[in-house]
Amino acid sequence: MSSSFDRYQKRRLISSYFSVVLSIGLVLFLLGLLGMLVINAKKVSDHFKEQVVVTIYLKDSAKDVEIKQLEKSLALSEYVKSTEFVSKEQAAESMKAENGEDFMEFLGYNPLQNSIDVHVKADYVNETQLQAISEEALTKSFVDEVRYDNDLVTLMNNNVKRISFWILVISALFTVIAVLLINSSIRLSVYSKRFTIKTMQMVGATKQFIRRPFVWKSVRLGVIGAILAMIGMAIVFYYVNKTFPELNLLNNTVLIVALFAGIFMLGIVITWISTFIATQRFLNLKTDQLYY
Repeated sequence: MSSSFDRYQKRRLISSYFSVVLSIGLVLFLLGLLGMLVINAKKVSDHFKEQVVVTIYLKDSAKDVEIKQLEKSLALSEYVKSTEFVSKEQAAESMKAENGEDFMEFLGYNPLQNSIDVHVKADYVNETQLQAISEEALTKSFVDEVRYDNDLVTLMNNNVKRISFWILVISALFTVIAVLLINSSIRLSVYSKRFTIKTMQMVGATKQFIRRPFVWKSVRLGVIGAILAMIGMAIVFYYVNKTFPELNLLNNTVLIVALFAGIFMLGIVITWISTFIATQRFLNLKTDQLYY
């Protein structure tokens, strides 16, 4: 009978430890993914901003030397990421591929213009900077027109600001929820040992002596949970980076390592503090209060 009861108690203990590790691991995993989003939010927004194209249309009278000089000066500009010369023939072929018909057969000539597509660096993708870039290009006598989607730029910048704000709010909220969930799991684990704590206290054990094994046990569980969370994060990072290689999510090694180290330390710190507070609470309770 005693052996059966011991096995039952052991199974309960293992189940309790497993639930604590699982809850810690899941919460830290989700917190790590949110951390990845925060770290890469600017990189993702910059990637989409740099897809905006400023098209410089050239007059038919523009000489090859003038065009090459303009391309070279643009390439050396601090605000330009890349440039591409698009001849009127290339533009016609692209339009033909998009529309599925050759408009030149109806017109008898090519009405399109040679142009230079300019991809601007993310920091310069705003109304003021793009307007200045446009005005600078128009000072060239062989430049006919400069076009870019101003409405798209405005919408994109407004959305980036709005999304960044909500990411910060959600991050703060989720961090609080993570601490509360882990703290709740630890408290339930310590609660099951409240009578053991009180018995040890009644035979003269000091609070520090009673608290130490609980703290170390919880810290070990926190470490295991953090390791599981980091394994999950590494898998997600790998597949996201493989799916979206253009974002280069894993290029910033220092921040990635700092994120993993932060998750690991968070698993230790939260479990340590939660266990300390939980054991302190039961140490301060009177014997008759343990039943409530």
